[in-house]
Amino acid sequence: MNMNEVICPNCNKAFKVDETGFAEILKQVRDHEFEEELRNRLLLAEKEKLNAVELAKSKVKNIFKEELNLKNQFINELKIKKEAEVNEMKLRIQQVETAKKLAISEATREIEKERDTLSNSLKLKETEKLLLEKSLNEKHLVELQTKNDIIKLKDEEIMLRKEMKVKLSTKMIGETLEQHCEAEFNKLRATGFQNAYFEKDNDSSSGSKGDFIYREKDEHENEIISIMFEMKNEADQTASKKRNEDFLKELDKDRNEKKCEYAVLVTLLEADNELYNTGIVDMSHRFEKMYVIRPQFFIPIITLLRNASLNSLKYKAELNLVKSQNIDITNFEDKINAFKTGFSKNYELANRKFNIAINEIEKTISHLQKTKEALLSSDRNLRLANDKAEGLTIKKLTNGNPTMRAKFEEVKKDSEN
Repeated sequence: MNMNEVICPNCNKAFKVDETGFAEILKQVRDHEFEEELRNRLLLAEKEKLNAVELAKSKVKNIFKEELNLKNQFINELKIKKEAEVNEMKLRIQQVETAKKLAISEATREIEKERDTLSNSLKLKETEKLLLEKSLNEKHLVELQTKNDIIKLKDEEIMLRKEMKVKLSTKMIGETLEQHCEAEFNKLRATGFQNAYFEKDNDSSSGSKGDFIYREKDEHENEIISIMFEMKNEADQTASKKRNEDFLKELDKDRNEKKCEYAVLVTLLEADNELYNTGIVDMSHRFEKMYVIRPQFFIPIITLLRNASLNSLKYKAELNLVKSQNIDITNFEDKINAFKTGFSKNYELANRKFNIAINEIEKTISHLQKTKEALLSSDRNLRLANDKAEGLTIKKLTNGNPTMRAKFEEVKKDSEN
């Protein structure tokens, strides 16, 4: 077999190739085998790499598990140690507390002893003071009485201030000034104000409203008194301090809109202002029937204004009676005027209809008159026509008409024959 001949594996035919073509075929065969080998090697390397990665992951997981176990063990040991330390600290604290209570108890006993000693000493001093005051009273009775009166007034004022501050700073903690005033009123509602209305003003349709409205009427529904109340409170730590006068105009507006006779501002503002601390302040020079009070004068102001209104109730009742009589007369006059107006309208309407009916009757009469005249005229014409018909003869018809005369004569002759 010639080396330059190549047999095709598909068709089993031999064909010749030169050396260059033969070398090219060999190169192709070698390149294909090389690529196939390279692919196999790469696949093998990839599998080895994956196996190595899985192995490394497994090692890392094992390492992490070991470290995590060590850390958990360490944490448990720390917890046990800390719990032991906490228990030890609690025990120490308990011991300290016990020691402190014992020390306080001993110190309290010592202080109580000193207090009793000072109390006895104070009682002796008080006895000496009373004896001294008694001797001074005998020598300077008038002067001391005056001083005592002054001191008493000052003490009462101080106590009043203290009571007011205590009430408004401790007793009223957790409740507003409105709630305090409402509670004070409700204490006396069943005994002193059975027929009184005292409720919050919830009508803000005009844009504003007061806090409470007090109204009272007698058995004839005559209003005895009505008061619009406004409550203003201000904490000591408030940055912008308000003045009582800042609320008077709005209170007067609310009083007029709700038709109340009096207006009262119950206030804790301007705590150091002596004008408001002395008692009930009449502000009628600014706004009609208006007063400014501290909370302790809340019930007294109602009582005072109510008693004053009860004295004038008789005049109010008489005034309401006169007003009702005037209203009855006015209503009677209104009804009379309404009847007159209605009657006048009905009369005018009936008169207008009557005139229309008369006009229609006159029109009908005129129409009938024209019909009568037409009938009379027709009757005359019919009578004339009848007269003419009765005066009509054959002679007259044939006069001047020889042909018709000859015809009538022939008819006459035939009838005779």
